[in-house]
Amino acid sequence: MRKAIWAALAMSLAFGGPVAAQTFPSRPITIIVPFSAGGPSDAMARILAERMKVSLGETVLVENVTGAGGSVGVARAVRSPADGYTISFGHLGTHVANGAIYKLGYDLVTDLEPVALLPSNPMIIVSKKAVPAATLKEFVAWLKAQPAAPTAGTAGAGSGSHIAGLYFENVTGIKLQYVPYRGTGPAMNDLVAGQIDMIVDQTSNSIGQVRAGNIRAYAITDSKRVDSAADIPTVDEAGLPGFHMTLWSGLWVPKDTPKDVVAKLNAAAVDALNDPAVRKQLENQGLQMPPRDKLTPEALGAWQKAEIDKWWPMIKAANVKVD
Repeated sequence: MRKAIWAALAMSLAFGGPVAAQTFPSRPITIIVPFSAGGPSDAMARILAERMKVSLGETVLVENVTGAGGSVGVARAVRSPADGYTISFGHLGTHVANGAIYKLGYDLVTDLEPVALLPSNPMIIVSKKAVPAATLKEFVAWLKAQPAAPTAGTAGAGSGSHIAGLYFENVTGIKLQYVPYRGTGPAMNDLVAGQIDMIVDQTSNSIGQVRAGNIRAYAITDSKRVDSAADIPTVDEAGLPGFHMTLWSGLWVPKDTPKDVVAKLNAAAVDALNDPAVRKQLENQGLQMPPRDKLTPEALGAWQKAEIDKWWPMIKAANVKVD
């Protein structure tokens, strides 16, 4: 009996995790989205969860845990058991920028294991409908002419919309007054209502309201146009060359999650991204698929570290304060 126990233990160590990992999953899995329901992150996570359950053979739930630019939701995932049943959904804001802004109590690189890089969103510069500007140059001129700092909606300090706003300030010399929300979904509601002036937003979050004529769109923050919004010029075409920013997303699990469990989750995510129906849903939202060779956990880990090196200096130089 003792020999059998030691043999099982040796086998579990050889394969990088406990024996229980070999039967993973055997109960529902939860993806923690650190923003409110109805926003672009929530929409992407729910599309993926619906397809990932096919590969995994278990229900994949989405839980929205908001607050502090997404850091509350990430903390929930970090502190969960390292068994693969809790996945952290996040992006450039939550898994890069927040480390330069908040005292997190965890390390975004060493306390999480990367699973898979997900589709990315070029940002789009949008304003409330009442703004009279028809082009990006006219919009920049309108912003500069305002007697008080124009209001810009964000999903909180360190969110993608906040980083994009800081970048916009650096490029244009315009000082913005940031209005934080628990996600860009609520921010968009206030933009449509005319309560704030602008958002540098994820294309997928804004494009529906642009098409409905509820807000104005000026430019895509990329060097090429987005297929789902081919009539909207790039920033290079619209007069703000080089203002390029893409909000990428990814999946992580707590550190020390068994490697074979990470591999199963990665395979389910990749299966979902390769499903033609899923790809169509995501591409219709203006999302861009990552190259196939970037879908490994190792590729996400390397990309996250490279983005930290790129964005942290700018964020820290902006001296962002969190109340």
